Amino acid sequence: MLVREIESIVVESHHTKSFYFKGGFHADPGQFVMIWIPGVDEIPMGLSMIGETMGITVHRVGDATEKMHALEEGEKIGIRGPYGKGFDILGHNIMVIGGGTGIASLMAAVEVAVEQDRDVLVAIGALTREELLFTERVEKVGAKLEIATDDGSKGFEGFVSNLAGELLSKGNYDQILTCGPEAMMMKVIEHGKKFGVRTQVSLERFMRCGMGVCGSCAFDGLRICRDGPVFDSEEVYGKEDFDTYRRDPSGKRIPLLPSD
Repeated sequence: MLVREIESIVVESHHTKSFYFKGGFHADPGQFVMIWIPGVDEIPMGLSMIGETMGITVHRVGDATEKMHALEEGEKIGIRGPYGKGFDILGHNIMVIGGGTGIASLMAAVEVAVEQDRDVLVAIGALTREELLFTERVEKVGAKLEIATDDGSKGFEGFVSNLAGELLSKGNYDQILTCGPEAMMMKVIEHGKKFGVRTQVSLERFMRCGMGVCGSCAFDGLRICRDGPVFDSEEVYGKEDFDTYRRDPSGKRIPLLPSD
């Protein structure tokens, strides 16, 4: 395990913060790390920035993330990883679709794709304009930006998956990368199938070990931590667990909530 000092913290919204620290290890876009919060627990976190400086973006949803949000610059965290399979960026015209905090797991892929001189369009969705994440960062890196808010307070009024369908009907794309609620990703996959565009999805499940040993992230015979978290859409579309079930810490399958 590496121990890193938190060098900076950025408040992204009322429930989301980004934490930045020195890297010292290689990671591919879409991979994740296990973050040890002293005195609390380990939690899996996608890397929202890779390079000399690494970053994670934490949505406050429970006890562990509450403790993470209470940390200050200069305090230390433990890091294991990176783990899992990241995005396989292919083609020239790339569409990236992030729902809610899902955009955090996509940002490194956006920046790498732009660095590789690919044309990248990023569609970001949120409930309201106050919850939009990384819009300025997308514009700064030079990708095209489209915004959707459920309440219409900024950009397209409605779900970002609906916006994605409109964008796909107007352009030619080689690939879609997406992360967010599974109901959203289900619709994005269906749009991709309709227009003949390969789609990769990043899934999130409860994890303990991060290395494929404990089985807590089991998903229809796959292990999210080792076989994913990034999958080709054909690997998950039609699976019984996709957009239907998740597992609690005991391993019991429970229905996904609409916000999951």
